Amino acid sequence: MATDRRVLGTGWSAAGAQLNWSDETSSPLPLGADLALTVGADRRCVGFWRRDRHIPCPTRSELPASARGPVCPECQTLDRWDSVAADTRLDDPREFSVYLAHHGTKIKIGITATERGRARLLEQGALASMIISAGPLLSARRVEHLVSTALGYPDRISSVIKYEARTRPGTAADRARELLAAADRAAALDWPGGQVRTADPEIVDHCSAYGLPDSGLQPRAALLPLVPGAVLAGRLDCAIGADLYLGTDRGLTMIDSRLLAGWPLDPAPAGAAFTAPVRAVEPPPEDTQEALF
Repeated sequence: MATDRRVLGTGWSAAGAQLNWSDETSSPLPLGADLALTVGADRRCVGFWRRDRHIPCPTRSELPASARGPVCPECQTLDRWDSVAADTRLDDPREFSVYLAHHGTKIKIGITATERGRARLLEQGALASMIISAGPLLSARRVEHLVSTALGYPDRISSVIKYEARTRPGTAADRARELLAAADRAAALDWPGGQVRTADPEIVDHCSAYGLPDSGLQPRAALLPLVPGAVLAGRLDCAIGADLYLGTDRGLTMIDSRLLAGWPLDPAPAGAAFTAPVRAVEPPPEDTQEALF
């Protein structure tokens, strides 16, 4: 019996971006490589992750092509019953780091399990980041809430802001200066107990890992919901967060990999052309971005 192998989504490790599959394998996505995939017959729920283990969907529910996530309502509910993000796993014994992440015109405050390293920052597409403390989950949440409330740093960033940041990312020096200023403001607050502050926070710039140049990216097209038999083909020029930027005969094309999740994808024939549906992307307006500080 053939294996029903489907995309789970884009993941990140120290080696870079990768496509994760339902058979627990992964395919690396090296910058500059040619990508050529044919879309299979249908899209189905791929289940969810619980404590770093993939839980397949018990019903393999069919999903609409337009869904931004590969999970059916039943699996969404099961996932939220035991989730750090939803604050339903407050007994998690792991150490959690509090970080500041640079997203162009916004700096975000957030937490991540320390054992995951910088993977959480790469998954969200942060341009640069720094770890400001570490400790138990509940104390990490208290620090996150304090910094967000006192300084106005959000704990979520919209896709619109992230996409705009990629068109004009600026320089690593600019990002470092703005993160240091944010860290100084956070350090001046009266922190709750439980977290150990990072004595000399290291700024890590992620743009080189993504292949994002200082001049930014201006895609000409963006992927629409897939259809069976469509072909995704092109050169991988940039991978950032959940998005892949392919150089194609239609120009630079942004692929939201959340639209791939749940589909079976097979290698396309050599020389296959890009046939997946796309929409045109308007060029960004003239630069009116203001400095953060």
